[in-house]
Amino acid sequence: MNELADRTIKSKPVTGYVWRGMLMGIAEVVPGVSGGTMAFVTGIYSELIATLAKIGARSVPMLLQPVVFYTEHNLRFLLSLGVGMLLGVLLFAQVMQYLLGHYQPMVWAFFSGVIAMSVIVIGHLRPPRALLLWAPLGLLAGVSLLWLPVSAEEAGLLAIFAGSALAVCAWLLPAVSGSFVLLALGLYDQVIHAIAGLEWAILVTVAAGCASGLLVFAKLLAWLLRNYRESLLSFLTGFMLGSIAKLWPWQDAEGGLVSPAAYATMYEGSTYVAGAAGVAGAAGVFVAGALLLWLLTKLANE
Repeated sequence: MNELADRTIKSKPVTGYVWRGMLMGIAEVVPGVSGGTMAFVTGIYSELIATLAKIGARSVPMLLQPVVFYTEHNLRFLLSLGVGMLLGVLLFAQVMQYLLGHYQPMVWAFFSGVIAMSVIVIGHLRPPRALLLWAPLGLLAGVSLLWLPVSAEEAGLLAIFAGSALAVCAWLLPAVSGSFVLLALGLYDQVIHAIAGLEWAILVTVAAGCASGLLVFAKLLAWLLRNYRESLLSFLTGFMLGSIAKLWPWQDAEGGLVSPAAYATMYEGSTYVAGAAGVAGAAGVFVAGALLLWLLTKLANE
């Protein structure tokens, strides 16, 4: 999120990792804030990527030496972070389920503000040449999310597995939210309901998809950040800007963009609060989301 020297913390108490993990877990429930961003601003991003990149084929023989495996793969760090993330996701999923059920336009407007400010914060730190070259490509990729087919039916486990693998790749990036990827693929509501309702078949599938994505993507991301950092972040800046269109507050059941008046008529008498469809309210929470991200960045800089 900012360009602070990323502080790799080797001797932080377990509780320090747990609360950072909780921030990352909460961020990943929100389709506008990346868990990777939280790792970046709390100073553990380099350690996270380096630790995950060590996991591979050479890890298997070490399983016969538990102490060596634990030390070599920094499991104290990973397990503490994992516990915190799990707590953050479980606690905040209930909140998101309620908000999506009653104030959906306001939720999307708020996250649009978060993403818009993320574009400004991350983009202004990129070299102009990299932005001019890579941001337009990212913008096209972000806008293209509007044409992804959205089914009104619940997705199967195979689709959830593939979507989770893609989402965890976004989770590792200090710009794009994994939950936003689920949203773009039409899987977000289903996964949030599964977490809130402890639907184990879906939860196990999500976990398996995430584990597969981590194994495949961690090494690639470590290499990209080492060799093409500015190009990657410039592309992601454009991608986030284009993806705001996907978070238009007023959408029908198929993901089509509609006017506020049409939305209010469409959901009149339903669990969605009619007053939440107003333009003034959406504009207000958009600004609130942008200010929240800005304040988070200022605190991180300090």
